[in-house]
Amino acid sequence: MKILEAKDLVKFYGKGESLVKAVDHISFSVEAGEFVAIVGTSGSGKTTILNLIGGLDIPDKGKIIIDGQDISGMKPDELTIFRRRKIGFIFQNYNLVTVLNTYKNIVMPVKLDGNKVDEKYIRRITSMLGIEKKLKSYPNQLSGGQQQRVAIARALSAKPAIILADEPTGNLDSKTSQEVMGLLKMTSREFHQTIIMITHNEEIAQLADRIIHIEDGRIVGGEQ
Repeated sequence: MKILEAKDLVKFYGKGESLVKAVDHISFSVEAGEFVAIVGTSGSGKTTILNLIGGLDIPDKGKIIIDGQDISGMKPDELTIFRRRKIGFIFQNYNLVTVLNTYKNIVMPVKLDGNKVDEKYIRRITSMLGIEKKLKSYPNQLSGGQQQRVAIARALSAKPAIILADEPTGNLDSKTSQEVMGLLKMTSREFHQTIIMITHNEEIAQLADRIIHIEDGRIVGGEQ
């Protein structure tokens, strides 16, 4: 089952000689439970694609269908609610709330939506990620690898349709990067979780199920 369909996406910036074709008529789809890496150099358009899929930016043209719903035409308030319920984000700089402990950071998306926390599920994912003994710790008491594990748990907590990972190993050393990638792969399989990751690192991308290569706003390798 297709969980994501991007249809003829276009996003340009500027005009005339300063025109930047960040996303230039891109189409691809992702199956439920698939782990896809979008690879490209700086300025290739991969971050813009992730922002469009995540509803953080609006395409000039095209459609983005997530879990059967077209988000490209949603009103801002509607999109905010959809994003909170259906999309999990993992950022390069973790984006944890410094005044909240690990547990509160993890369950924050669930609480924001006014839902009851599935404590059994939270225990399961924190145990799998090896942070079950760090639930009372604050971000400044955790290593970079531990903070990224908390960010992964937070992204999983609301059981989203897809998780978008923006250079999730960018601030980690090579050993910790491999560990985090292994955990992403494991959680994808364990929870049948769809993950779309952008990276410039070909070695890291090899751990995904499929790689889509981007250059100058166009797909040059992988699914069209």
